[in-house]
Amino acid sequence: MYDWMGRDIHYLRLSLTQRCNLRCVYCREERDVCESGQELTPEQVTELMQAFVAVGITRVRLTGGEPLMRRDLEKIVQRVASFPQVQDLSMTTNAQGLADRISGLHSLGLQRVNISLDSLNAQHYRDMTRGGDFQQVWKGIEAALKQGMQVKLNTVLIRGQNDREVDDFIRLAEQYPISVRFIEQMPFGAPTRAGQRILNSDILTRHPELYPVEPYHVSQPSQDYCADGFAGRVGFISPISHQFCNECNRIRLTSEGKLRLCLGHEAEIDVRPFLNGDTKRLKAVIRDAIYHKPQAHAFATVCPFRTMNQIGG
Repeated sequence: MYDWMGRDIHYLRLSLTQRCNLRCVYCREERDVCESGQELTPEQVTELMQAFVAVGITRVRLTGGEPLMRRDLEKIVQRVASFPQVQDLSMTTNAQGLADRISGLHSLGLQRVNISLDSLNAQHYRDMTRGGDFQQVWKGIEAALKQGMQVKLNTVLIRGQNDREVDDFIRLAEQYPISVRFIEQMPFGAPTRAGQRILNSDILTRHPELYPVEPYHVSQPSQDYCADGFAGRVGFISPISHQFCNECNRIRLTSEGKLRLCLGHEAEIDVRPFLNGDTKRLKAVIRDAIYHKPQAHAFATVCPFRTMNQIGG
């Protein structure tokens, strides 16, 4: 489906829970409590997916919070993958416990994983995530690669915390068939200080050996690079310094059924009241919302009232 700007909106970020077993420093405050709230059931997800694919959704990424917190994740993956219109099904995860479940999830239809990893030093990783186990992440990466799945690593750089590890992350892309993606820090959770933000353009300046390559998907937010002899690639997602709203193709649904048209706008539409079997009405609500998708994010003037785990990545 096309919005009022003519953008083809076909990508759904489907959040399954606000809950997370980590408290990453750039995502939320240390003492924040993630409530389960009224999480959508597998049956409600199925009803919503019937409407979403009818209006043109062909790509779905399962997000959170942490999707692995859902005990019924396998059932949800199976249901979403059962729609033939869904050509690409992926998941964003912190990989705590991923190794034990990835084989089953892959067999049910999960095709790709985006794994959050902000440090390659075990203690530093534990500090930045406030309790994360680096070995769990690495086991998850190895298990996903063993399944033949595409693996992307998402790294949020913060000056004075993990910026000295840029070269180490780039070496990962040289050694392994993975995509390492540097994401500029956005104004979620704890207040973002401009001095902490690392601009992706600065990294490219320091690494002239990297050259641009064709993206996996035309409208992806990541600008991808490679270098001679690399097994993988390096990507840069720059929502602050390089706005990519004109090519945006995605919408988000929170775990409690709020349709969010833009990550950088606070407006949300509650679709839960329309989960009553009236698919025609539900489709109409979704179509109208998509058509009025905002032209661009407003991070410069709006600090979202929700944290990232509440919205869904």
